[in-house]
Amino acid sequence: MTTRRERLRELYFGDSDRAIRFQGRWLLFDLAILVFFAVSPFMDRTWVFWLADYSIAAILLVDLSLRCWAFGDVRRWFLRPIVWADVTVLASLLVPVLAANFGFLRILRLVSLVNDESFWRVFAKGRWPESDFSSAVKATLNLIAFIFMMAALVHTSFAARVPQITSFMDSLYFTVTTLTTTGYGDIVLPGFWGKAISIAIMIGGVSLFFRLVQVLMRAPKVRLPCPACGLLRHEVDAVHCKACGASITIPHDND
Repeated sequence: MTTRRERLRELYFGDSDRAIRFQGRWLLFDLAILVFFAVSPFMDRTWVFWLADYSIAAILLVDLSLRCWAFGDVRRWFLRPIVWADVTVLASLLVPVLAANFGFLRILRLVSLVNDESFWRVFAKGRWPESDFSSAVKATLNLIAFIFMMAALVHTSFAARVPQITSFMDSLYFTVTTLTTTGYGDIVLPGFWGKAISIAIMIGGVSLFFRLVQVLMRAPKVRLPCPACGLLRHEVDAVHCKACGASITIPHDND
C-alpha cells in the first residue's frame, strides 16, 4: 500500500518525465470541463446533459480522492487554494440546478503547471526555468487566464439575465472591451454586481497587461548568481556586479 501511494505521489507531484506527462494528460480533462462549462448554460436538461455532467463529476471525484490519498496529509491538502477550486467545481457539477457552473476554475491548473519549475525543468530541459522567455510565457498566460476567468464569471452570472449575451463569445467580447476600456456599450451588466465585476475587469486586466508589456519590453539580461551578493540578473556584457562590484564571468561565444 505504501509503495502504491509513493508511486501515485510521484505521478501527481513529481517532476520526472513520466510525472510531467501524466500531469499534462490531465490538462486534456481540464479542457473537457472548460468546453462543457462554455456550452452547458445553453444545453437542454436532457439525458445527454446529465450524462456528461455526472460523468465529469465522477472522474473529478476520483481524481481528487487519489490526489488526497497520494498527498498523505489531509489537513494540509485542504489548505491548498487549488483544492478548494476543485471542490467548488465538483459541487457545481453535482448540483447544477442549485449551484452555478464553476468549471472555469479548472484553468487554474494550467496556470499552476506553467508556473511550476518542474514544467520548465522537464519540457525545456532546464534551459528556461527563470529565463526572460519563461517570464514572458507566464505573464501571457496569467493575462489569458484572467480574461478567461472574468469572461466565465460574466457568462455564469449574466448569460440568462442579459439578452445580448447569447454565447460565451459574447461574454468574452464584453470582458475584452471592458479590459481595454473601449466600452462600446452594446453589452452592459446590470445592478451592483455587474458594475463591481466591470471594475474588477478593468483594474485587474490593465495591471496584468502592463506587467506583460514590462516583461516583453525590458532589456535582455543574463541570469547568473553573483558569487558575493547573489544578484541574479546582469547586463549581457557585464564584468562586475552592479550591486556589490564583485567580478563575474558570464559565459559567451567567442563570436
